[in-house]
Amino acid sequence: MSLAAYERVKLARDSKRPTGLDYIKNVFGGFIEFHGDRRFADDPAVVGGIAKLCNIPVTVIAIEKGHTAKERSYRNFGMPQPEGYRKALRLMRQAEKFGRPVICFVDTSGAYCGVGAEERGQGQAIAENLLEMSTLCVPIISILIGEGGSGGALGLAVADRVWMLQNAVYSVISPEGCASILWKDAAKAEMAAASLKLAAEDAKSIGVIERILSENDIGKKEFYDRIRTLLMEELKVLSEEADLIQSRYDRFRKLGVSAVVKE
Repeated sequence: MSLAAYERVKLARDSKRPTGLDYIKNVFGGFIEFHGDRRFADDPAVVGGIAKLCNIPVTVIAIEKGHTAKERSYRNFGMPQPEGYRKALRLMRQAEKFGRPVICFVDTSGAYCGVGAEERGQGQAIAENLLEMSTLCVPIISILIGEGGSGGALGLAVADRVWMLQNAVYSVISPEGCASILWKDAAKAEMAAASLKLAAEDAKSIGVIERILSENDIGKKEFYDRIRTLLMEELKVLSEEADLIQSRYDRFRKLGVSAVVKE
C-alpha cells in the first residue's frame, strides 16, 4: 500500500531507523574514522574514514543523527556545520589521490543554520563540495537513508549514482518550512509534503535517483548484505566508465528533463 507523503516523512525521521554509523558497521569492514577539517574543528554530525567493501578499499562518509536523545544532541541532530562539509571534502580529495571510490550516506533535515555556521561560511562550504564532487576522478555513490533536506543533503549527493531507501525523502525544504512560507502555518505540513514530491518514487520518475532500495528487511543482516552486494555491482560498472566526469556531468544536465511539459 502506498503511504501518504507526510507518513514517509515521519518514517524517515524515526529515531529507530538505522543511521549512517549502522550502515558503516554492518556493510563495511575495518573502518578507520578520520576527524577534523584541518581548518577549524571536527563536526560529529559527519562521520568519515576509510574502510573495506569486501576487499575493495573505499572512503565512506555519513551524516549521523544518532538514536538516543544524548546521541542526537551530540550529533547536532544530523545537521552538519561547515566543518563537516569541509571534512567530507578533505576525505574525498584524499580518496581521489589514492584511487578509492567514495560512498556517502545522507540523512539530514538540512545544514545547520546557526549564526556561527553562517559566520564560518556554511553556504561556501556546501558550494565547494558541489563543485569539487562534480570533478572527482573516482566513482561516487550516495544513498539517502532517511531525510534528504535541501543543500545540506546535496552537499554529499553530487554522485555518479544516487539511491534512496523506500521510505526516505528528498526535498528542497522540509514540509513544515514550506508550509510556513506558503501559508504562514507550519501545521499545514501534510499538505506541503504532498506538493513537494519528496518520495523516492517521485525522485526516480524525474531522474534525480537511479534506484529505490526496499525496506522489507531493514536493519537485518540480509538488508545490509543486499546493500553490500549492490554497491559491489555498481562499483564494477562505474570502474568501466570511459569518462566518469563527463558521465556525471551528463547525469546532472538531464535532471528533470522528463518532467518538462512541451507546449
